[in-house]
Amino acid sequence: MRRILLVLAGATVLIAACSSSTTSTPGAPATNGSAPTTSASSASTPAPAPAATVTAVASLFDSCSVVTQAEAGTALGQTVQTPVRGKATVEGGVACVFYGPSVKAGTDPDVPVTDSVRVVLVVGPDATTWFNDYKSKVHAVAITGLGDQAYFDGSASVSVLKGDEYLRVAVIGVASFEDAEKTLAQAVLPRM
Repeated sequence: MRRILLVLAGATVLIAACSSSTTSTPGAPATNGSAPTTSASSASTPAPAPAATVTAVASLFDSCSVVTQAEAGTALGQTVQTPVRGKATVEGGVACVFYGPSVKAGTDPDVPVTDSVRVVLVVGPDATTWFNDYKSKVHAVAITGLGDQAYFDGSASVSVLKGDEYLRVAVIGVASFEDAEKTLAQAVLPRM
């Protein structure tokens, strides 16, 4: 009986994880359950082609849960509010934003603002494609020691690829944001 309960508990976790997994539709970039849209930076560049066959990738985390509220607060140097999920697709995933106390309720999570931590996690067969797509659009500076590959985009965020997971973090409003982003990415790596 105990073995059956453990199997059922494991199946429940996988089902919950799959509900937040990355999916693709023909002609559209992978999303995490939202309508495909593009960010302003990628509007002029065609989206990478989706994988021919997409399999459900079980992940226990998404953009809002891969970083804890405490980790986001540490990166920003102050207490942060409960995360808010955006609607726009950012390099294949939907951003989750942790706002500092100065950001007013109702702020659009699809628009970067000072005093925030933005997180995007893309899981699945298109993760590497999105990682490389963004890398080709920015002045990427390689970072060693983070995941399989990592880079600083030259102005605003750190991107990390580990297996079939692509993490992009931006800490907006601190003087040494690149260091804060690297530290935050390092904290997240064990969960990827």
